[in-house]
Amino acid sequence: MATTPDLAALTAAMQQIAPVQLAEEWDNVGLLVGSAEHQVRRILLCIDLTEAVLDEAVRKKIDAIVAYHPPIFSPRKTITDADAGGRILLRAIASGIAIHSPHTAADAAPNGVNDWLADGVGDGSRRALIPAEELPGSERVKIITYGPSESVDRIRAGLADAGAGVIGEYEICSIELAAMGTYRGGERSNPVRGQRGQLERVEEVRLEMVCGDRDLATAIERLRSLHPYEEPPIEIYRQATRPNQAIGAGRRVTLERGATAETIIERLRGHLGTDRFATDDANRRRRHEVIGLCAGSGAELLDLAIDQGCTLFVTGELKHHDVLHARSRGCGVILAGHTNTERGWLKVLRRRLRSDLHAEISISRNDRDPLRTA
Repeated sequence: MATTPDLAALTAAMQQIAPVQLAEEWDNVGLLVGSAEHQVRRILLCIDLTEAVLDEAVRKKIDAIVAYHPPIFSPRKTITDADAGGRILLRAIASGIAIHSPHTAADAAPNGVNDWLADGVGDGSRRALIPAEELPGSERVKIITYGPSESVDRIRAGLADAGAGVIGEYEICSIELAAMGTYRGGERSNPVRGQRGQLERVEEVRLEMVCGDRDLATAIERLRSLHPYEEPPIEIYRQATRPNQAIGAGRRVTLERGATAETIIERLRGHLGTDRFATDDANRRRRHEVIGLCAGSGAELLDLAIDQGCTLFVTGELKHHDVLHARSRGCGVILAGHTNTERGWLKVLRRRLRSDLHAEISISRNDRDPLRTA
């Protein structure tokens, strides 16, 4: 019989789907309400955690809500029933309902919200408009030492035991390079090779291994204990992050075949499940090959998309002057409504959570676009 997951398991599953380190600095993502040991038999997914959605959650005896938009966003000095946000938090806590929010982490992640939105635009290659910077935790720094060849295997094994040399699924990763070292020992030195007071030249091996911050102190201690030199050379270099075009803010899609804005709207109509579209494309016959997009509100990425050759920009909403600005730069826009560009991803999220957790996972029926066509 499968074990009922706890909130820690849900948090771990969400971390795989929408790693919190991918979120924008201004955002508030991850576990917002709840205790790690709290069991989650029933999980409800929504875009906006409104009072109507919380009513549904209480009625269904939900244990945890994954709300795409964080219900705790701006700093709060009080949590009272004087406003809807406070009432929601108070009632959720009183009802034992945990709250998790992925927001911009889900936007940036692979197979996240923006990739789901790009699926509706058409077939083609894609990359992030702003690639995320990545660096695995096990590769934060590089340790470099030099020593006689007969000591290298011993030092490498010791560093590996301390956690160094891990790259992805590989362990004991290192680089060896032949080197010529020089030194002159002082009066109180006790050199392993040569004599004190004389400049010595010795053939050595340069050994390099990556290491994580949490293992660094132990690795250095282990290196000192295993190195034959009285004063072992130790160099520590911090590694730079690496841009990854598969993840990050927005997407730039290069279609296999160019399409008009009207054709792309028809594709999105079925993909998003909405008839609410607005477009400003001065030339309706123009075929677009490079398209920029951002779920929700994408004004901050508009110029960046145009600079990268996009002639059409798809997002949920833009201000009036943003639309005029896009036109002045020769870029058409398609607006589909803020939550319409996000809501369909909940089905993707439900499928992925079901594969990781033995829990009842549903999408809220009371979570809807607050606007409707009159």
